Amino acid sequence: MLSVKKMFLKAKTMVFPRQVFAGHNVIERTGEMCRYLGLKGNALIVTGNKTKKIAGKKVEEILRDDKYDVQIVEIGPATSENVKKVKKTAKEIKAGFLLGVGGGSKIDIAKLCAKEIKRPFVSVPTSASHDGIASPKASIKGGVSVDGVVPLGIIADTAIIVKAPYRMLASGCADVISNLTAVKDWKLAHKLRNESFSTSASTLSTMSARVIMENAGMIKPGLEESVWIVIKPLIESGASMCIAGSSRSTSGSEHLFSHALDRIVPGKALHGEQCGVGAIMMMYLHDGNWEEIRNALKKIGAPVNASQLGIKKDEVIKALTMANTIRKDRYTILGDNGLSADAAERIAKITEVI
Repeated sequence: MLSVKKMFLKAKTMVFPRQVFAGHNVIERTGEMCRYLGLKGNALIVTGNKTKKIAGKKVEEILRDDKYDVQIVEIGPATSENVKKVKKTAKEIKAGFLLGVGGGSKIDIAKLCAKEIKRPFVSVPTSASHDGIASPKASIKGGVSVDGVVPLGIIADTAIIVKAPYRMLASGCADVISNLTAVKDWKLAHKLRNESFSTSASTLSTMSARVIMENAGMIKPGLEESVWIVIKPLIESGASMCIAGSSRSTSGSEHLFSHALDRIVPGKALHGEQCGVGAIMMMYLHDGNWEEIRNALKKIGAPVNASQLGIKKDEVIKALTMANTIRKDRYTILGDNGLSADAAERIAKITEVI
């Protein structure tokens, strides 16, 4: 009997940053990167009032010395209105490419605008509060993450990032550590819902978390060496999303908890801080080593309980009970029905979050 061969039809697209400069004083190589990447036309720098002084003006000067025409747009939080404002400016000056110079919100605005006007963008972080500096995902106030574009290049100057408040670096560490529960949720969805799963993306995501965990005792305020330790895992965490084709490798139940807090008590804590505390509780639900996560966060100086997040006990419980409703398309350990208030309180007490 003749065997019938099964037709193979799988196909996938992966987009990665083409060049990354990380380390001391690498901002000086901005022009070099733009030339290497073949970027032409007017450059639009998306920055904020503070970050303009920290790095925006410097980037402008370097690009002008390299004979680029440069325009700066100062912007506030990552809102739909501010994305529209940048988009309008980009069209008016006929921008050839964009540079997001600042914290997460400025980079998010740049990557969303770049997607809408179909222009490349370069990520120039002035802080390292989460893994968005290298990912295609962006967060808009009042919502969950949305698709932007992958930065064509990344310039992570440790001499600049170390000057940002240490809280931001600790938050970035917590965000990456929370990958451990995100991957467990992804594996669970693969097992129970037959969701597409990438071993490569999950391995890279887990490895980036483990590097932060193993070096937790060396990550301290005011040390450029600490920024150096953190930057590579942050970028690798973002790259895992490029492989996955979604945020699945870095975003699970702990992120749903964080997004729930954003709705209940907006602006109380940083994204990564909330994800770190969420990961403690979600790892308990997965019957994993939640104490290990908690201990690493404590060593780094990131929050491990409600008090340190600046929120109340009932706000934690409410966030836990509504977390499963944030993204119905994302199956996690919270299941379809979520947690009861009693179960949420018990989990938060056992893990010492409340």
